[in-house]
Amino acid sequence: MAALAVVVAFAVGAAATGWLVSRKESGWLVDRPVERSLHDRPISRAGGVAILAGVAAGLAVVVFMEASAPGYGWVLAGALIIVSISFADDVRRVSPAIRIVCHFVAAACVLRAGLPVERIILPGAVLDLGAVAGAVFTVLFVTWVVNLYNFMDGMDGFAGGMATAGFTTLALLCVHRDAAVLVAASAVVAASSLGFLLFNFPPAKIFMGDLGSSLLGYLCAVTMLWAERSAAIPLWISVLVFSPFIVDASVTLVRRSIAGERPWRAHRSHFYQRLVLLGWGHRKTVVCEYGLMFACAGSAAVASWLPPGAQAAVLCAWVAVYVILMLAITSLERKAGR
Repeated sequence: MAALAVVVAFAVGAAATGWLVSRKESGWLVDRPVERSLHDRPISRAGGVAILAGVAAGLAVVVFMEASAPGYGWVLAGALIIVSISFADDVRRVSPAIRIVCHFVAAACVLRAGLPVERIILPGAVLDLGAVAGAVFTVLFVTWVVNLYNFMDGMDGFAGGMATAGFTTLALLCVHRDAAVLVAASAVVAASSLGFLLFNFPPAKIFMGDLGSSLLGYLCAVTMLWAERSAAIPLWISVLVFSPFIVDASVTLVRRSIAGERPWRAHRSHFYQRLVLLGWGHRKTVVCEYGLMFACAGSAAVASWLPPGAQAAVLCAWVAVYVILMLAITSLERKAGR
């Protein structure tokens, strides 16, 4: 089941992306450089349509061959909300207030799908949230992951690479945990993202736009919650896998909020953007980010089999690594006089 679905998702994602690239001269959904942009020429941002096509085709195979997982209809409803508002934003900018309301509604659909987090398993401890606090946490978690993926989609090959690496890791981690549908669904998203990445690796020929980034963010949140609820992967392991995005976006949001800046305003202050502006360029920066992604994925895989004490050590080590990386980037900026 999973193998056929992956092949279909990759083939459709790659073919659709290639077709959209060939139509770039039509001017449909063109991303023109703005203050936040790291590119300096107009590029199509219709790639999200191709990612959606690949994911839809792959999941159709999964549903046809295996039937569905619990709450499938509500997850699909949330995805349709995300896709609709994001496509509208790509075509004609939608106000941040309307977008965030739609994200909350989509997150509520995830609740209805039976994926609320009422207890969080940590290394050597369990955090009981209860029904109410768990529902609030789940809605905020889904909404944040949708938006952080949108925030982090600002460099050639970055968001597509994170989706390919992250969802592949989640699929592999679930292989021996009696979660066949979860494995197949994760692998499908990874395959479709890889098909898109073939044309998005620097120098990018196409971008995924808000449709692609928001859809991947939504699917990322749903998959992490699904893995937690099914006892396949603890949430903190999934967060570690996607931490190259989660840490950068979260720290940047907090820093900008403390500085009195509006989080939704265009900017170039994410750590990956700062590296590009330091002269690293898209290719060198994204290759280094890939190294970080694979390191996180590898340590998450190892940690999933370790005793609680060793898991806590892995978690603390990564906190230290991220602090060191952020301080190093700040130091490079000071030396460059930025």
